[in-house]
Amino acid sequence: MRRAAASRLAAVLCTPLLLLPTACGGGGGGGSGVKVEGAFGLRPTVTIPSTKPDGKFASRTVIKGKGAQVRKGDLVIADYAGYAWNDSANKLIASSFAGGDTPAAFPSWQLIPGLEKAMVGAKVGSRLVTVIPPKDGYGDKGAPQLQITGQDSLVYVLDVVARFPKESGAKGAAQPLTDARLPRVGAAQPGQAPPVTVPKAAPPKTLQVRTLITGAGAPVKGGQILALQYAGYLWRDGRAFDSSYTAGHPFSTVIGAKQVMPGWDQGLLGQKVGSRLLLVVPPAQGYGPKGLKQSGIKGDDTLVYVVDILGAY
Repeated sequence: MRRAAASRLAAVLCTPLLLLPTACGGGGGGGSGVKVEGAFGLRPTVTIPSTKPDGKFASRTVIKGKGAQVRKGDLVIADYAGYAWNDSANKLIASSFAGGDTPAAFPSWQLIPGLEKAMVGAKVGSRLVTVIPPKDGYGDKGAPQLQITGQDSLVYVLDVVARFPKESGAKGAAQPLTDARLPRVGAAQPGQAPPVTVPKAAPPKTLQVRTLITGAGAPVKGGQILALQYAGYLWRDGRAFDSSYTAGHPFSTVIGAKQVMPGWDQGLLGQKVGSRLLLVVPPAQGYGPKGLKQSGIKGDDTLVYVVDILGAY
């Protein structure tokens, strides 16, 4: 989880062009005059008409995927290119294709309405082209910090790479934990936090990382965006203070980029996708001497996490 002053880490690390505090459901379709060429996963060639947008929402699938269907509340991983389009011009605002091979996380519960309309119901492996008028985007005020005016329609090309519902969890071979000095982690139903029992003893002074389930995926590399489930507990009393399960959806972050606490950056690197890990994080590698007051974390608290690595991109 992040070291910043947010106790529930639901705001995922993706471009702010994608996010809005509220969202609404639905679906859509129709033509827009926008043409898209290219293969899935590769930078698309996008042609936007020189005429002004018609002010209507439109979304269509230009490459049909065969994977699972996105549901409201899923964490979606996708490559994207986003444009602003008005009656005088259009311009590229942001793109995951332009900066390398790392896609972005789209929290379907926290998107501008037009993006949610487009994504919910799409299948993994699909390429979508979506035109979002201001009323389904940032409204008549726009988003000046993103160079979006109140007259701009938004054009997105979206390659849906993966989706993770709230039931997602580790998959692999269970590994016995025999160290009596460390917390015990019980089994749980999909979508529920595992029960943790903290021993009545002093916590370890150094970071402890143990594999509870060994996944079959590739090792995690620095700079990747991870899809995770996690639950956090205090060593001193065993109280749960934060959980993606309680939030109702998986969490995402870029790893190895100082966007999460040092204990996570160190403990998750090199671990296999699909694994469940136990992390015991001393204060210096957690929230430090200031703690995190709003979550009841003191400056000398050792933290216990159970983390499932769902995907890495």
